[in-house]
Amino acid sequence: MSPKRHRKNRGEMYRYSRWGWQLKRRHPGRKLLLGFPFPYSTSTPPENEEPASPGPPPIRVSITESAGRGVFATRRIGSGDLIHTAKPVVSYPSLSSIHSVCYFCLRKLKPVTAPEGCDVRFCSQECEEQSKVFLEVESKEDWSAFDDYCRTRGLKYPLLVKRLACMVVSGGASADCLDILQPENLSSEMISEMGEGFSLLQSAFMKAKAGDDHMAFLTEQWYINMMARFRINSFRIELAGGGSYEDLHLLAMASVETEAAVGNAVYMLPSFYNHDCDPNAHIIWIDNVNARLKALREIEAGEELRICYIDASMDRDARQTILFQGFGFRCSCPRCSSYGD
Repeated sequence: MSPKRHRKNRGEMYRYSRWGWQLKRRHPGRKLLLGFPFPYSTSTPPENEEPASPGPPPIRVSITESAGRGVFATRRIGSGDLIHTAKPVVSYPSLSSIHSVCYFCLRKLKPVTAPEGCDVRFCSQECEEQSKVFLEVESKEDWSAFDDYCRTRGLKYPLLVKRLACMVVSGGASADCLDILQPENLSSEMISEMGEGFSLLQSAFMKAKAGDDHMAFLTEQWYINMMARFRINSFRIELAGGGSYEDLHLLAMASVETEAAVGNAVYMLPSFYNHDCDPNAHIIWIDNVNARLKALREIEAGEELRICYIDASMDRDARQTILFQGFGFRCSCPRCSSYGD
């Protein structure tokens, strides 16, 4: 699978935005194994899920023959098993959901009349406390122009840059924390279109008189670098709620209307999963932004784990078109090669 390129404003067409990184060119003949310095968990799963084994998940990240980095099983994984969970590095609610979901974990909230002057809500004191990593900085700025820019153009990735910038200014994240992720190859036209977003972001911080020491990272190049990574590494968060495993399986394999998304997020470990139109694993969100990777069938030790980036129920031609237009590769998985669907 070739590296993926995401087209502007096509995010609503795809269930997932992923990538494959061609590191093999940089490390010919080298078998690269990555550890897990990422936010993941194998803690007690929700109801209807098998408990995961304690310790690291039964997977490794290594170089594939054709798709750059990939995720491989280190032991047999049973059908329906919870492989691992993952917390986002950065997330942001969709502007249409900003008053109806937790501002930190994106959990859906009961409708209430918000007090005057209350812009955001939280589902718990814990989420409100954890939000301080960005909210204390964010609340000092006037984001009206920046948010209007995103809202009128239907943009979501600049909101992730905004959140990350606030985390960096507060000391909650490093400016290079996402450098490990593959960036999209941006055209000069795409880069030019990002100039307005950067100017509005920079202006918001400057008006708040943020200290120069804290703002040194915020250059136009940094903004472009982050946009290039968010565009092909962000997941659209669609909450499944409760229900049986079969219900969640059907949800993962079917397209969902754009309005179902409560926000977007970027993760580390899930970013290494490659695509297959007949996947052996899938990613789901039950009630908040924390992701769960589950096995769709039995997976043998050494087998690569793959998820489907798009609506797998589409016919072959539609899948090929969307994958090429949205991610820049022609899928050659067994299902596509068989011409049988």
